[in-house]
Amino acid sequence: GNSVCNVSNFISLYQNGRRIKKYRGMGSLEAMTKGSDQRYLGDTAKLKIAQGVVGAVADKGSVLKFIPYTMQAVKQGFQDLGASSLQSGHDLLRTSVLRLEVRTGAAQVEGGVHGLVSYEKKSF
Repeated sequence: GNSVCNVSNFISLYQNGRRIKKYRGMGSLEAMTKGSDQRYLGDTAKLKIAQGVVGAVADKGSVLKFIPYTMQAVKQGFQDLGASSLQSGHDLLRTSVLRLEVRTGAAQVEGGVHGLVSYEKKSF
């Protein structure tokens, strides 16, 4: 999703002192006029109904600044599992010492921060 990485050619703008970039949902009228209407069955319709929005999202900068953060998070995750390397992680899976399970979207939401009036999360 866009919370992870959004690679695009864009023009960075500033709004209220904050760096932003344009977001155009594929089902928006603007996107449909640029060719995505076939995906939304609107290629033959004279009346197009918007199924998406156009807006702005915060520009988070280059993905390069997130790579060291992500690498460290993966290393800490492996440490929590008791694996010192990718190979040892595979060995733990192969010997059934480590088992994985699929989590539904609802389980992922439930496992996250919820029910608080406010909270602060700093990535790094």
